[in-house]
Amino acid sequence: MANVLNSKTGSPEPENPPEQDEAEVPLLREPSGGLPPVVADAEGLARVVADFAAGSGPVAVDAERASGYRYGQRAYLVQLRRAGAGSALIDPVGCPDLGPLSEALAGTEMVLHAAHQDLPCLTEVRLRPDALFDTELAGRLLGYQRVGLGSMVERVLGVRLAKEHSAVDWSVRPLPADWLTYAALDVEVLVDLRDALEAELAEAGKLEWAREEFAAVLAAPPKEPRPDPWRRTSGIHRVRNQRALGVVRELWRERDRIARERDISPGRVLSDAGIVEAATALPRTTQELTALKPFSVRLARRYAPNWIKAVSRARELPAAELPQPSVPGDGPPPTNRWADRDPEAARRLEAVRAVVSATAERIGMPAENLLQPDAVRRLAWAPPEAADADGVAGHLRAHGARSWQVGLTAEDLAAALRRAVG
Repeated sequence: MANVLNSKTGSPEPENPPEQDEAEVPLLREPSGGLPPVVADAEGLARVVADFAAGSGPVAVDAERASGYRYGQRAYLVQLRRAGAGSALIDPVGCPDLGPLSEALAGTEMVLHAAHQDLPCLTEVRLRPDALFDTELAGRLLGYQRVGLGSMVERVLGVRLAKEHSAVDWSVRPLPADWLTYAALDVEVLVDLRDALEAELAEAGKLEWAREEFAAVLAAPPKEPRPDPWRRTSGIHRVRNQRALGVVRELWRERDRIARERDISPGRVLSDAGIVEAATALPRTTQELTALKPFSVRLARRYAPNWIKAVSRARELPAAELPQPSVPGDGPPPTNRWADRDPEAARRLEAVRAVVSATAERIGMPAENLLQPDAVRRLAWAPPEAADADGVAGHLRAHGARSWQVGLTAEDLAAALRRAVG
């Protein structure tokens, strides 16, 4: 089994061995036990619960959403596999409460790939792991540069997964058989991948680190809604004044209302480019609006009266009610301003980044998995009053660092802070 840490510490194995020719790597075409039926009623779910309760070992879990098609991030298919139980495909539209399955699997490790993506939608249907193994996160800790499921399965297990259905609309019914085959094969390989990666983690001395990371993923609270989500409109940097920002805000809110009511992805109702272009052009009539290219799309054109009303609302707002160009955050300013605002902080940032980069290189993982960039910036901008190893350790823990991360970095970061002001 390839050990990426060794490849960065003197092993002759190349860090990024060339991918095998696809023709040489066998393609998984059918689930080993055949394609299971889609479970969409209480009776079928009860059978799955009984089968999986009687199985053994970890449970592979995956979920398919309709990102880019539907408004939210709900699950439209849940796939599971366990030794002794085989595979199961559950339709959470017909079975919206998987709590009985969660109860039957209490204490059982669940294996997911990129768990942070699937856990929110699984939580909505009350399927929540008590213990987790995240194969994507394991790959990052081991230094894999390509951590998509297909890439990792090919490199670690020597088989290929089909990729053509990864971005389809999983909300359609009935789901085509080839899509279901794709979905079932994703969980077919997860436990084998988990076992191989666990062996690599143990060999690299990173297994306890991984366990801390998995526990942190499970313990992470739900993300708080952003106070001004409209500010994330792509291209908003082109909007130069407060009145135009007000147009962005009103159009974003109107688009969100329509998308939520129709259960359509907001970008399918109106693109971000359309919002920004209308904010820049400030059209007064539907004719002026539909002359803008993003509004020539059928759905965007259909709601032209709504967009014009939104633009008009922004035009009529008193100046005091217009949005500010930027909202102060609770963190440091953008780092490109540090040299002018606080040259000493800029020197600290350079010093601590060098430590994180060197340590990450030494242990063979991305720097952002060693320490979150936000924690590094906060440490450099406002270091603890006692900038010794204990002070730095406390600062890092307060900003989410785990014990293994603190142990690897606190002492060197403290020394870097001292050098930067010496």
